Amino acid sequence: MPELPEVETVRRTLNELVAGKRIQSVTVRLPRIIQLPPEPEQFADALVGYTIETVERRGKFLRIIMDGLVLVSHLRMEGRYGVFPSDEPIELHTHVIFHFDDGTDLRYKDVRQFGTMHLFKKGEELTLPPLNKLGIEPLEPSFTLAALKDKLEKRSTRIKPLLLNQEHIVGLGNIYVDESLFQARIHPERTPDTLKSAEWKRLYEAIRSTLSQAVEAGGSSIKSYVNGQGEMGMFQQQLLVYGKKDEPCPVCARPIEKFTVGGRGTHICAKCQPIGASGQARTK
Repeated sequence: MPELPEVETVRRTLNELVAGKRIQSVTVRLPRIIQLPPEPEQFADALVGYTIETVERRGKFLRIIMDGLVLVSHLRMEGRYGVFPSDEPIELHTHVIFHFDDGTDLRYKDVRQFGTMHLFKKGEELTLPPLNKLGIEPLEPSFTLAALKDKLEKRSTRIKPLLLNQEHIVGLGNIYVDESLFQARIHPERTPDTLKSAEWKRLYEAIRSTLSQAVEAGGSSIKSYVNGQGEMGMFQQQLLVYGKKDEPCPVCARPIEKFTVGGRGTHICAKCQPIGASGQARTK
């Protein structure tokens, strides 16, 4: 599933491609992508005549902002947007098409069919599901060390599932949680109430730096991710532990381990990320 860096990259490229374009008509080929209300037919009709002003992001959601309406879109596992000439053949698994009056289309393709689209009156989207319960943005000024600790430090559940919970911090998924915890030298099964001041500082800095570098690299293309122009991200070349099972740790050369935490595949170096204050590392 695309995480913050990938969605931010899609946002930037889409903004370049569709801002200022006027919607002439909309074709919904897979109605379940459209979340009720409105009905898919009403969704298509409601968008006719609107001009896209800008594309923004909230967590892993895109906000396509128009002059009066906002389309909130989640790509889920493999959703992707692309802009094409209207007369170009439509690819398989293209489920929603926004036809512009300049002879181009914004097409949404989703092989897994898990993506969603919600339509709101402008200004209402942040007060209603799915955006109303999202946590703080980790690349915004509001994300400070104090804010991170305020969200998590008194909790006694494992740190990795907490970081994945979008009600605390948005945009973090499996890739960037594993990378951030490794850089912070924190085991994913540690609980926040056991972390020391220095560890909190390392974790905060690791989250910020990992996400910032990933955005700069255009995200990570692990499976099928591409941006709005069909280009792959390059941050996968900088990953330190994610997807590196049995490869040497870049710090100590011990083989990277993979196991499950909270139902998610998890990559660590057991030497660099000891399980507890005693330094006892997890065994395979």
